[in-house]
Amino acid sequence: MINLRNRVNLIGNLGVDPEVRHFDGGKTVANISIATSDSYKNPDGEKVTNTQWHKLVAWGSTALFVEKYLKKGNEIAIEGKLVHRSYEDKEGNKRYVTEIMVNEILMLRSKNDSN
Repeated sequence: MINLRNRVNLIGNLGVDPEVRHFDGGKTVANISIATSDSYKNPDGEKVTNTQWHKLVAWGSTALFVEKYLKKGNEIAIEGKLVHRSYEDKEGNKRYVTEIMVNEILMLRSKNDSN
């Protein structure tokens, strides 16, 4: 059961092209934003869609995969863990961020797939 602690699995679509940065020493990081959507019918019978946006961070070989293969519109499946962090912005205000640190990515469909 230890593997179930802090584990996230999502399937969603990239909202923008990934942002990839290379650092001195050979480290690579990719920042991705994906959307997941749920639909239901309200009491009036109208379809309502609820979309959530998720910030993802991938490092190393996973980031290199993201850089090489992923683009806006791709549908992907990810497995990772939630990470909470804080930082100070340029004005000195403390900001809080929740991200998903990606362990694995599977590309399901590209934007141009007809299925």
